[in-house]
Amino acid sequence: MSYDGVAPRAALRSVAFLTAGVLTLPALAGCGSDDDPAGKPLARADIARADRARITDGGTLRWAVDTVPDTLNTFQADADTTTARIAQAVLPSMYRMDSRGRPVRDPDYLDSAEVVDTEPKQVVLYQLSQQAVWSDGREIGAADFAAQWRALSGKDTAYWTARNAGYDRIEKIERGKGNLEVKVTFSRPYADWRSLFTPLYPKEVMGTPDAFNDGARKKLKVTAGPFTVKKVDTEEDEVTLVRNARWWGDPVKLSKIVLREVPRDKRVSALSAGTVDLAEIDPSAAARVTAAALPQSESSPLAGPGAHRSAADALRSWAVANGSDEEAADEELSARKKLRRKAEKYARQQKALSGFEVRKSLEPAYTQLALNGSEGPLADERVRRAVARALDREDIAEAVLKPLGLPAVPLGSHLALAGQAAYADSSGALGKQDAKEARALLTDAGWVPGGPVKEKKKETEEEAAGPEGESESDSEGGDDGTYIVGEDNRNGDSGADDKSPRDSGTGTRQGGAPGAYAPKGTAAPARAGGARLAKDGKALTLRFVLPSGPGSDTLRTVADRIAGMLDRIGIGTEITKVDDESYFKDHIASGDYDLALYSWPATAYPATDARPVYAKPVPAADGSLNVEQNYTRVGTDQVDQLFDQAMTTLDASERGALLRKADSRIWAAAGSIPLYQRPQLTAVRKDLVNTGAFGLRTPVYEDMGFLKKSAPGPKGSPGEGSGASPAGD
Repeated sequence: MSYDGVAPRAALRSVAFLTAGVLTLPALAGCGSDDDPAGKPLARADIARADRARITDGGTLRWAVDTVPDTLNTFQADADTTTARIAQAVLPSMYRMDSRGRPVRDPDYLDSAEVVDTEPKQVVLYQLSQQAVWSDGREIGAADFAAQWRALSGKDTAYWTARNAGYDRIEKIERGKGNLEVKVTFSRPYADWRSLFTPLYPKEVMGTPDAFNDGARKKLKVTAGPFTVKKVDTEEDEVTLVRNARWWGDPVKLSKIVLREVPRDKRVSALSAGTVDLAEIDPSAAARVTAAALPQSESSPLAGPGAHRSAADALRSWAVANGSDEEAADEELSARKKLRRKAEKYARQQKALSGFEVRKSLEPAYTQLALNGSEGPLADERVRRAVARALDREDIAEAVLKPLGLPAVPLGSHLALAGQAAYADSSGALGKQDAKEARALLTDAGWVPGGPVKEKKKETEEEAAGPEGESESDSEGGDDGTYIVGEDNRNGDSGADDKSPRDSGTGTRQGGAPGAYAPKGTAAPARAGGARLAKDGKALTLRFVLPSGPGSDTLRTVADRIAGMLDRIGIGTEITKVDDESYFKDHIASGDYDLALYSWPATAYPATDARPVYAKPVPAADGSLNVEQNYTRVGTDQVDQLFDQAMTTLDASERGALLRKADSRIWAAAGSIPLYQRPQLTAVRKDLVNTGAFGLRTPVYEDMGFLKKSAPGPKGSPGEGSGASPAGD
């Protein structure tokens, strides 16, 4: 789970996102017309496109990734973002995503695929490319399809699979007129059949439980992409991919791709040290890369070592002459020297960073506010709807995206992103921001103004200062702890002099994960609305749980904005920051929260992939509640029925109507509120082309490479330059 990230589709909806990450996601089958509600993507892919003739033959691309994966099998539960990236480069995919996030046939593997029968059973006929072969020379064929179906069908529990959606609907797989013709018969109609066999593993991996469970975790002996896996090095924290000698498609430009594990907060150093060529970065790093291209002021007091030395010596002489002892002056000089060394290091890094540029788009993922409807005040739909109606989603989207020069448009769907076939803005089912209506809903639910507010223990000056004199603002700026928004007004009256527990100002610091900015220690805004609400002697205060680790600044700042909006309608929030490792397992998955922020990857096949995220929880055999991936615990029978109908409806228009209806019902239930599509910022060497911020499209690995020395730099063109422009196909 990523709180604000991409795994292969095999585990696509089994995890959500905590920190920034990239995923390659399939899109819903079928394309709509230009005037359909899906519209166009909000931002283009920004990949420094260049013709293959201008790219040198050879070279090593060093690509920063979040992890060296625990498994190379995308269908296992611990597959992660890097597993997905490797699979894209080394394994067959029947369909890849275009610039609108919609599936298109990959001609390197597939000549054609179509539904040839619907009665009495749905039958799909695949015609594979005659050139498509595994790295051992064997043709890709029906035996590989059949082995993958048997492994993922769910019938053999010896296979440790993360999912079997779609494969469990296959009745049989047969060889057609030849080995390259594959006939798949379904026991039940399945609209998302294009989602299957992407990626496709060889029968050597899928053929036995041992090979599936263990054999493909650290190596893939047989592959069929432009690259193949040479080595997974857990000691050096890198995975090396090399050219596949049997690749039949467009010749691969790079000799090697090294996927190197680099923590997000270390990527500026890695870029400046020249150990990586490509890295997704946060806004503060993006600002540094952008600033590196600007001319440096010659008038800076830190322009050169001599200037600093003269200033430091003058300071020491002045200090001694004016009564300071030499020891104090020497301490000041030592501090100045440390500062100078830091400044010189910064200057060296900036010089190195001038060789990079920032490519930006929007990720195929979105951030949502989750409302736990299983217990407490939010078990009442009226309270959930009041929370949702209090939110200014435009303001939140602008805070996150506008400073980055990206389209600041709130997301209107739980099931797809703008441009994808399933997208339509269904937020009207809930209604726009309306504080008056939100208060009316709360009143109807029995929450009235003027109730008691929890009194906080009065601190002594020493307690307020914290250990060793630490100030409140310093301690609050740490990575854990709890503070309560709105408890400054103990009698329930609002006033101009209200102050929140921390300074309520907001700023524009460039830092943290992609998104909004605020100075370290920024508090939730002070209350500006009506009196605190209470019911049955208890104040309306919601537990807002957030991650505390690096890369979570955006979520914490967005949470503060949300807390301020809720405070204005009389709802208090108790914001608690917890360790990243426990955030999902101990809070989100277990239901120990009222409000939370995390992200879901967009899916191209919502009838299949989104259903477990919004399915109505049901009691399990052991008495527990089976929530699948519905961590808000909010669901309805009607939504489940609409998903089931969409999954079996082969007509794209009818399926789209069913999904839009399901999305409207999800909005109305107010279990989760989509906020914004996540920003994607990538630092790329200036001579590295056909890679960067991919947006909704699938990377084309064989086209990546470095420009020839005599070749001019990449030229901007529609869909290739600014990631902030509306995108077409």
